[in-house]
Amino acid sequence: MTALLIMAVNLVVGVCIGLTGIAGFLLPMFYTGFLGMPSVEALALSFAAFFISGVLGSFNYFRSGNLDLRTGGILSAGSLAGAILGVNLNLLIPEDVIKLLLYLVVLLSGISILVREYLGRRKALRAAAGKLAAGKARTLADAGNIAGAGNRTGFRNAAGAGINTSKKSLILYLLLGLSTGAVCAASGAGGPVLVMPLLTTMGFPAHMAVGIALFDSIFIAIPSMAGYFAAAPDMASLLSLLPLVLLLHGAGVLIGSRYAVRINQGILKAIVASGSILIACGKLAPIILGMG
Repeated sequence: MTALLIMAVNLVVGVCIGLTGIAGFLLPMFYTGFLGMPSVEALALSFAAFFISGVLGSFNYFRSGNLDLRTGGILSAGSLAGAILGVNLNLLIPEDVIKLLLYLVVLLSGISILVREYLGRRKALRAAAGKLAAGKARTLADAGNIAGAGNRTGFRNAAGAGINTSKKSLILYLLLGLSTGAVCAASGAGGPVLVMPLLTTMGFPAHMAVGIALFDSIFIAIPSMAGYFAAAPDMASLLSLLPLVLLLHGAGVLIGSRYAVRINQGILKAIVASGSILIACGKLAPIILGMG
Protein backbone atom coordinates (compact mmCIF):
# COMPACT_ATOMS: atom_id res chain seq x y z
CA MET A 1 0.00 0.00 0.00
CA THR A 2 2.81 2.41 0.87
CA ALA A 3 4.53 1.72 -2.45
CA LEU A 4 1.30 2.44 -4.34
CA LEU A 5 0.86 5.75 -2.50
CA ILE A 6 4.44 6.75 -3.26
CA MET A 7 3.92 5.91 -6.94
CA ALA A 8 0.66 7.87 -7.12
CA VAL A 9 1.99 10.98 -5.37
CA ASN A 10 5.17 11.03 -7.48
CA LEU A 11 3.05 10.85 -10.62
CA VAL A 12 0.75 13.67 -9.50
CA VAL A 13 3.56 15.93 -8.29
CA GLY A 14 5.48 15.19 -11.49
CA VAL A 15 2.48 16.34 -13.53
CA CYS A 16 2.28 19.55 -11.46
CA ILE A 17 5.99 20.21 -12.04
CA GLY A 18 5.57 19.61 -15.76
CA LEU A 19 2.62 22.01 -15.86
CA THR A 20 3.89 24.81 -13.63
CA GLY A 21 7.58 24.18 -12.83
CA ILE A 22 6.83 24.03 -9.09
CA ALA A 23 5.32 21.67 -6.48
CA GLY A 24 8.36 19.48 -5.82
CA PHE A 25 8.49 20.69 -2.21
CA LEU A 26 5.25 18.74 -1.61
CA LEU A 27 7.10 15.41 -1.83
CA PRO A 28 9.12 15.60 1.43
CA MET A 29 6.01 17.01 3.10
CA PHE A 30 4.07 13.91 2.00
CA TYR A 31 6.79 11.49 3.09
CA THR A 32 7.33 12.99 6.54
CA GLY A 33 3.86 14.35 7.30
CA PHE A 34 1.63 11.64 5.85
CA LEU A 35 3.74 8.49 5.75
CA GLY A 36 5.77 9.37 8.87
CA MET A 37 9.11 8.62 7.22
CA PRO A 38 12.31 9.76 8.91
CA SER A 39 13.51 12.95 7.28
CA VAL A 40 16.67 11.33 5.89
CA GLU A 41 14.67 8.72 3.96
CA ALA A 42 12.09 11.29 2.85
CA LEU A 43 14.76 13.60 1.47
CA ALA A 44 16.61 10.74 -0.26
CA LEU A 45 13.52 9.80 -2.27
CA SER A 46 12.53 13.44 -2.84
CA PHE A 47 15.87 14.45 -4.30
CA ALA A 48 15.87 11.37 -6.53
CA ALA A 49 12.62 12.71 -8.01
CA PHE A 50 14.04 16.26 -8.23
CA PHE A 51 16.98 14.89 -10.20
CA ILE A 52 14.82 13.31 -12.89
CA SER A 53 12.47 16.31 -13.12
CA GLY A 54 15.49 18.63 -13.40
CA VAL A 55 17.00 16.57 -16.24
CA LEU A 56 13.76 16.29 -18.22
CA GLY A 57 12.65 19.86 -17.56
CA SER A 58 15.94 21.57 -18.37
CA PHE A 59 16.28 19.50 -21.57
CA ASN A 60 12.88 20.74 -22.77
CA TYR A 61 13.77 24.35 -21.94
CA PHE A 62 17.13 24.00 -23.69
CA ARG A 63 15.41 22.74 -26.85
CA SER A 64 13.11 25.77 -26.82
CA GLY A 65 16.07 28.17 -26.40
CA ASN A 66 15.17 29.11 -22.81
CA LEU A 67 18.23 27.78 -21.01
CA ASP A 68 21.40 29.86 -20.78
CA LEU A 69 24.07 27.25 -20.02
CA ARG A 70 26.71 29.84 -19.12
CA THR A 71 24.71 31.32 -16.27
CA GLY A 72 23.27 27.92 -15.35
CA GLY A 73 26.74 26.41 -15.12
CA ILE A 74 28.06 29.15 -12.82
CA LEU A 75 24.96 28.98 -10.63
CA SER A 76 25.12 25.18 -10.51
CA ALA A 77 28.78 25.19 -9.43
CA GLY A 78 27.78 27.21 -6.38
CA SER A 79 24.72 25.01 -5.78
CA LEU A 80 26.80 21.83 -5.90
CA ALA A 81 29.00 23.09 -3.07
CA GLY A 82 25.99 24.52 -1.22
CA ALA A 83 24.10 21.23 -1.43
CA ILE A 84 27.02 19.33 0.10
CA LEU A 85 27.04 21.86 2.94
CA GLY A 86 23.25 21.64 3.33
CA VAL A 87 23.23 17.83 3.57
CA ASN A 88 25.90 17.87 6.26
CA LEU A 89 24.04 20.57 8.20
CA ASN A 90 20.85 18.53 7.99
CA LEU A 91 22.52 15.43 9.39
CA LEU A 92 23.81 17.46 12.35
CA ILE A 93 20.45 19.07 13.20
CA PRO A 94 17.75 17.22 15.21
CA GLU A 95 14.96 15.76 13.05
CA ASP A 96 12.24 17.86 14.72
CA VAL A 97 14.10 21.02 13.73
CA ILE A 98 14.47 19.76 10.14
CA LYS A 99 10.72 19.14 9.91
CA LEU A 100 10.05 22.61 11.27
CA LEU A 101 12.42 24.07 8.64
CA LEU A 102 10.67 22.08 5.90
CA TYR A 103 7.21 23.27 6.94
CA LEU A 104 8.40 26.88 7.11
CA VAL A 105 9.97 26.67 3.64
CA VAL A 106 6.76 25.17 2.23
CA LEU A 107 4.68 27.90 3.89
CA LEU A 108 6.88 30.72 2.60
CA SER A 109 7.05 29.12 -0.85
CA GLY A 110 3.26 28.95 -1.06
CA ILE A 111 2.92 32.58 0.02
CA SER A 112 5.58 33.74 -2.48
CA ILE A 113 3.80 31.92 -5.34
CA LEU A 114 0.49 33.63 -4.53
CA VAL A 115 2.17 37.03 -4.22
CA ARG A 116 3.99 36.63 -7.55
CA GLU A 117 0.80 35.57 -9.32
CA TYR A 118 -1.12 38.53 -7.85
CA LEU A 119 1.57 41.03 -8.83
CA GLY A 120 1.83 39.50 -12.29
CA ARG A 121 -1.92 39.86 -12.89
CA ARG A 122 -1.86 43.48 -11.68
CA LYS A 123 1.00 44.28 -14.02
CA ALA A 124 -0.80 42.67 -16.96
CA LEU A 125 -4.01 44.57 -16.21
CA ARG A 126 -2.17 47.89 -15.98
CA ALA A 127 -0.40 47.19 -19.28
CA ALA A 128 -3.69 46.32 -20.98
CA ALA A 129 -5.37 49.45 -19.65
CA GLY A 130 -2.48 51.60 -20.87
CA LYS A 131 -2.70 50.15 -24.36
CA LEU A 132 -6.44 50.76 -24.58
CA ALA A 133 -6.02 54.35 -23.45
CA ALA A 134 -3.32 55.01 -26.03
CA GLY A 135 -5.60 54.02 -28.92
CA LYS A 136 -5.55 51.24 -31.46
CA ALA A 137 -2.81 52.61 -33.68
CA ARG A 138 -0.46 53.35 -30.81
CA THR A 139 -1.23 49.96 -29.29
CA LEU A 140 -0.21 48.15 -32.46
CA ALA A 141 3.03 50.12 -32.71
CA ASP A 142 3.88 49.53 -29.06
CA ALA A 143 3.09 45.84 -29.38
CA GLY A 144 5.49 45.59 -32.31
CA ASN A 145 8.21 47.41 -30.38
CA ILE A 146 7.71 45.30 -27.26
CA ALA A 147 7.71 42.07 -29.26
CA GLY A 148 10.88 43.10 -31.06
CA ALA A 149 12.60 44.08 -27.83
CA GLY A 150 11.50 40.84 -26.21
CA ASN A 151 12.85 38.79 -29.11
CA ARG A 152 16.15 40.64 -29.05
CA THR A 153 16.45 40.20 -25.27
CA GLY A 154 15.58 36.52 -25.50
CA PHE A 155 18.15 36.01 -28.27
CA ARG A 156 20.87 37.74 -26.30
CA ASN A 157 20.06 35.68 -23.21
CA ALA A 158 19.83 32.41 -25.13
CA ALA A 159 23.11 33.10 -26.88
CA GLY A 160 24.77 34.34 -23.72
CA ALA A 161 25.62 37.73 -25.19
CA GLY A 162 23.09 39.65 -23.13
CA ILE A 163 24.11 38.14 -19.79
CA ASN A 164 26.35 40.17 -17.52
CA THR A 165 29.53 38.07 -17.21
CA SER A 166 31.70 40.51 -15.28
CA LYS A 167 33.73 39.23 -12.35
CA LYS A 168 31.25 40.80 -9.96
CA SER A 169 28.28 39.04 -11.58
CA LEU A 170 30.10 35.69 -11.60
CA ILE A 171 30.67 35.97 -7.86
CA LEU A 172 27.02 36.94 -7.39
CA TYR A 173 25.80 33.85 -9.27
CA LEU A 174 28.17 31.61 -7.32
CA LEU A 175 26.98 33.03 -3.99
CA LEU A 176 23.35 32.73 -5.08
CA GLY A 177 23.93 29.09 -5.99
CA LEU A 178 25.80 28.40 -2.75
CA SER A 179 23.09 29.87 -0.51
CA THR A 180 20.06 28.44 -2.31
CA GLY A 181 21.76 25.07 -2.71
CA ALA A 182 22.40 24.87 1.03
CA VAL A 183 18.84 25.87 1.96
CA CYS A 184 17.25 23.50 -0.57
CA ALA A 185 19.45 20.53 0.34
CA ALA A 186 18.87 21.01 4.07
CA SER A 187 15.10 21.52 3.83
CA GLY A 188 14.04 19.50 0.77
CA ALA A 189 12.69 22.51 -1.12
CA GLY A 190 13.97 21.20 -4.45
CA GLY A 191 15.32 24.35 -6.07
CA PRO A 192 13.14 26.08 -8.70
CA VAL A 193 10.64 27.43 -6.19
CA LEU A 194 13.47 29.47 -4.58
CA VAL A 195 15.83 30.07 -7.50
CA MET A 196 13.32 31.03 -10.21
CA PRO A 197 11.85 34.13 -8.50
CA LEU A 198 15.35 35.34 -7.56
CA LEU A 199 16.46 35.10 -11.19
CA THR A 200 13.43 37.02 -12.42
CA THR A 201 14.19 39.86 -10.00
CA MET A 202 17.73 39.93 -11.47
CA GLY A 203 16.27 40.63 -14.92
CA PHE A 204 15.95 37.21 -16.52
CA PRO A 205 12.80 36.53 -18.59
CA ALA A 206 10.38 34.19 -16.79
CA HIS A 207 10.87 31.18 -19.08
CA MET A 208 14.65 31.59 -19.02
CA ALA A 209 14.57 31.76 -15.21
CA VAL A 210 12.59 28.50 -15.02
CA GLY A 211 14.99 26.76 -17.43
CA ILE A 212 18.07 27.84 -15.47
CA ALA A 213 16.42 26.91 -12.15
CA LEU A 214 15.56 23.41 -13.41
CA PHE A 215 19.13 22.92 -14.65
CA ASP A 216 20.45 24.14 -11.31
CA SER A 217 18.18 21.69 -9.45
CA ILE A 218 20.09 18.76 -11.00
CA PHE A 219 23.27 19.83 -9.20
CA ILE A 220 21.42 20.35 -5.94
CA ALA A 221 19.87 16.89 -6.26
CA ILE A 222 23.02 14.88 -7.01
CA PRO A 223 24.95 15.44 -3.72
CA SER A 224 21.69 15.59 -1.74
CA MET A 225 20.47 12.26 -3.08
CA ALA A 226 23.86 10.62 -2.53
CA GLY A 227 24.25 12.02 1.00
CA TYR A 228 20.79 11.10 2.23
CA PHE A 229 20.82 7.61 0.71
CA ALA A 230 24.20 6.96 2.34
CA ALA A 231 22.88 8.14 5.72
CA ALA A 232 19.61 6.18 5.56
CA PRO A 233 19.47 3.34 8.10
CA ASP A 234 17.61 1.06 5.66
CA MET A 235 19.16 1.86 2.30
CA ALA A 236 18.09 -1.44 0.75
CA SER A 237 14.36 -0.69 1.08
CA LEU A 238 14.86 2.81 -0.30
CA LEU A 239 16.78 1.49 -3.30
CA SER A 240 13.92 -0.92 -4.03
CA LEU A 241 11.57 2.09 -4.26
CA LEU A 242 13.95 4.17 -6.36
CA PRO A 243 13.01 2.75 -9.82
CA LEU A 244 9.31 3.34 -9.11
CA VAL A 245 9.96 6.91 -7.97
CA LEU A 246 12.07 7.75 -11.02
CA LEU A 247 9.68 6.09 -13.49
CA LEU A 248 6.42 7.56 -12.15
CA HIS A 249 7.81 11.02 -11.41
CA GLY A 250 9.49 11.21 -14.81
CA ALA A 251 6.28 10.10 -16.53
CA GLY A 252 4.35 12.78 -14.64
CA VAL A 253 6.78 15.50 -15.70
CA LEU A 254 6.51 14.45 -19.36
CA ILE A 255 2.71 14.34 -19.23
CA GLY A 256 2.48 17.72 -17.51
CA SER A 257 4.92 19.43 -19.88
CA ARG A 258 2.98 18.10 -22.87
CA TYR A 259 -0.25 19.75 -21.74
CA ALA A 260 1.24 22.85 -20.09
CA VAL A 261 0.19 25.15 -22.94
CA ARG A 262 -3.46 24.03 -22.66
CA ILE A 263 -3.91 24.62 -18.94
CA ASN A 264 -4.33 27.91 -17.08
CA GLN A 265 -1.09 27.89 -15.11
CA GLY A 266 -2.17 30.78 -12.90
CA ILE A 267 -5.07 28.75 -11.52
CA LEU A 268 -2.91 25.66 -11.04
CA LYS A 269 -0.21 27.62 -9.23
CA ALA A 270 -2.83 29.19 -6.98
CA ILE A 271 -4.23 25.75 -6.12
CA VAL A 272 -0.78 24.31 -5.40
CA ALA A 273 0.22 27.37 -3.34
CA SER A 274 -3.03 27.45 -1.34
CA GLY A 275 -2.83 23.73 -0.60
CA SER A 276 0.80 24.09 0.46
CA ILE A 277 -0.05 26.93 2.84
CA LEU A 278 -2.92 24.98 4.41
CA ILE A 279 -0.81 21.83 4.85
CA ALA A 280 2.14 23.77 6.27
CA CYS A 281 -0.11 25.65 8.71
CA GLY A 282 -1.68 22.36 9.80
CA LYS A 283 1.75 20.89 10.51
CA LEU A 284 3.15 24.00 12.15
CA ALA A 285 0.18 24.64 14.45
CA PRO A 286 0.84 21.75 16.91
CA ILE A 287 4.56 22.55 16.94
CA ILE A 288 3.94 26.21 17.77
CA LEU A 289 1.26 25.36 20.34
CA GLY A 290 3.60 22.82 21.90
CA MET A 291 6.28 25.48 22.25
CA GLY A 292 3.79 27.75 23.98
